[in-house]
Parts: sequence; C-alpha cells; structure tokens
Amino acid sequence: MGENRLASSAAVLKHVPQAARRKSPIDVSMILGIAIALAAIAGGLLATGVRLTYFFQPTGASIVLGGTLGVIFITTPRTNLLFSARRIVELLRCPEADRGALIEELMQYVKTARAKGMLRIEPMIERASDPFLKESLLLCLDADDKSELRGVLETKTRLRERQGETDAKVLEVAGGFAPTIGVLGTVVGLIDVLRNFSDVGSVAGGIGAAFVSTIYGLGLANIVLLPAAHRIRARAAEMFETHEMITEAVVCMAEGMHPAMVRERLAAFLREEK
Repeated sequence: MGENRLASSAAVLKHVPQAARRKSPIDVSMILGIAIALAAIAGGLLATGVRLTYFFQPTGASIVLGGTLGVIFITTPRTNLLFSARRIVELLRCPEADRGALIEELMQYVKTARAKGMLRIEPMIERASDPFLKESLLLCLDADDKSELRGVLETKTRLRERQGETDAKVLEVAGGFAPTIGVLGTVVGLIDVLRNFSDVGSVAGGIGAAFVSTIYGLGLANIVLLPAAHRIRARAAEMFETHEMITEAVVCMAEGMHPAMVRERLAAFLREEK
C-alpha cells in the first residue's frame, strides 16, 4: 500500500501542476507597467519632434533581436530554454495565492489528523488546492521517520526555488548581451554611412538611423528581459515561502503537534500590515 501511495505521489508531481493551473486572471499590473514604459518612451521621442516611424529600422531590429536570440540559444541548454519559455508565458497570468485561505485549509488537515488519526486525511487529499500540498500529504502518510519527511520536502522546495533562479538567469544573461549587440548594430550602420561619406546630405540621417540599434538593445534589455527576470525571481520567492509554510504544517501534523501551536507557526508566514 505504501508503494501505491508513493506512486500516487509521483503521479501528482508529474500531472497535477498542469491540471491545477486554473485559468488565472491576466496579470494587469505587468501589462500596465509595460504600457506605461512604452508610452513614456514614445512620449519622449515625440517631444523631440521626430516621427515615431523614423525609429522603425528593420536592419537594426534584425541585428538586435536575432543576435539576442542567438545568444540565448548559445548560452542555454535546450531543456532549460523550454522551461524558461513556459515561465515567461506564465508571467502573463496572475497566480491566485491567498495564504490566509491556505492556512485555513492546512488547519483542517491538522485538526482531522490530531482528532481522528493520520489515515483519516487520505480521502481529503484529492481535494487539496495546491499540487505541492497533495504531494506532501501523500508522502506524509508513507513516512516512518519525520525527520526524513522534513528533509525530503525541504529538498524539493529548495530545488524548485533554484529552478526559478535558473529560468530567471536565462533572461538576465540575454539582457546583458542585448545592449552590446545593439552597439554592434550601430557600428554596422556607421560603416554603411562611411561608405557613402561623399554624400553629405545622407550622412546625418544615416548616423541617426545607425544609433537606433542601440536604442533597440537598451530597450529590449531594460524594458523586457531584465524586468521579466526580476519578476520570475519574485514569483519563485513567493512560491518558496508558500512551500515552506506547507512543509511546516505537514511536518507539525506528522509530529502530532497541537493545532493551536501549528496555527501560530503558520501565522508567521503572513505579512503583517504596519
């Protein structure tokens, strides 16, 4: 029976995250931030009296976007690249994380285990709202040594945080290279200007067009790539704390701790309003 539960735990780890990804609302704050940044840049460009169409340079865009994409493929293994792509898509959604409600759910398991025994929580596990909670409860039912249970759950939590850091690092590295590739595009544009240096009328316009590549590189790095990396880290940190809270509740439940003491421990994970 223990082997069956362990198999169920592995199945939860593999399949539940995809199934549990409910249609979360769109992350309005992220989209609003991008819109504000783009509007501010567009307003600044318009204030110079230069038309926005002047800044649409296919050559510079192809160098910056293609070069940055190439760097990502060079620096990142294919598997990590796929994980990072999924993480970027997930950024558009706002995860529904209510720690207060999760604490109340955890306390239901703690009270049931304390009053009726650990085995009475088994029928409740399928209704758990969090995939990591399902996995942790299944492991708890099979764990003989509670210190081993804590070790396993903490290892899983740390690894998932490290995975978030790895996914963020992909974008951070790309954000570091994008401005340099933009400068490379500028150099290419200046070379083209010097080729036609005898035509003085086209030199000024050519120089301006050449420096658009630098704008592309800086914009891609500082408006898209680096902010996305920071947001992935923030999401990973939030998930790490949630998983820590679940780990604490499950281990305390396995040790038979009084529900009042468990609630006090879990309350520490709530951010106090000052």
